[in-house]
Amino acid sequence: MTIHHQVAWVGLGKLGLPMAQRIAQEGVAVQGYDLSDERLSLAEQAGIQAHRDLTDAVDGCRLVFVSIPDDRALVALCLGQGALIRHMAPGSVLVETSTVSVEASSQVAEAAEARGIDYLRCPVSGNPVAAEAGTLSAMVSGSRDALGDALPVLRHFTKAQYWLGEDEQARFAKLAINLMIAVSAGMLGEALAMARKGNIAWEAMLELVADSAVGSPMVQYKVPPLRERDFTSTFSATQMAKDLDLILGCAHDAGVPVPLAAQMREAYTSLIATGHGEDDYIATIHHTERLAGLAALEPATDPQGMTS
Repeated sequence: MTIHHQVAWVGLGKLGLPMAQRIAQEGVAVQGYDLSDERLSLAEQAGIQAHRDLTDAVDGCRLVFVSIPDDRALVALCLGQGALIRHMAPGSVLVETSTVSVEASSQVAEAAEARGIDYLRCPVSGNPVAAEAGTLSAMVSGSRDALGDALPVLRHFTKAQYWLGEDEQARFAKLAINLMIAVSAGMLGEALAMARKGNIAWEAMLELVADSAVGSPMVQYKVPPLRERDFTSTFSATQMAKDLDLILGCAHDAGVPVPLAAQMREAYTSLIATGHGEDDYIATIHHTERLAGLAALEPATDPQGMTS
């Protein structure tokens, strides 16, 4: 098992920065890169050595982590103008933590193999708060030996690491998990609207749901902001729509029917069209309440919020 004294982190967004910061807090030298000067400034404040040149950022780093928004950014970074793989040394390990398609990931895998680089698909489950606490879960596929090399650093920001195979299994797993999250958000919206129609107090129903058989960690995490009707985004409706597009493409290519995914994609289309795209993905509440003819609740209003 390799002990890493210096790693690179490419992509210092809302999730990437707290993950990189966790590594730096454990005494590992982190060289960070991002296109945004604002994110680089925040990285410097977090104890990360910021670089505005990608070549400098990965220089001397056998372990390179990536956290970017989507397929286009991944391909541009690794294979296009960024040419990250060309800047990495043969024998190094590329750990890609984003939610991207199997197709884009496979392109990166092919280029990495040609360069003699080990490629770990390592999408994470969780949000920025979990990243700050070091409690993300990692789904990993690729070389098991490479995972062994990366594990001492991965453990700084994840509570669990699941190795799933040598190929693109981690991509399928992350999309499957996000499908369940999206459907759970829709289910919660319908249940809460139904409870309001039944004249059940908002907070009482939230407490009941959290303490019930369906009170998953996701539901329990969302209850406090829902109690205050706080839809500040940890993962936005627009981001969930992007992931549902990936889910639909992946499932269709694999011959798997996913009618619930299609239904939720339409729900998020409606949310985005009505101005809730930057709200948290749990804003499915708005969609169902509107369809049910329920007035939007405000934190200070009557908790039952019934319409006449």
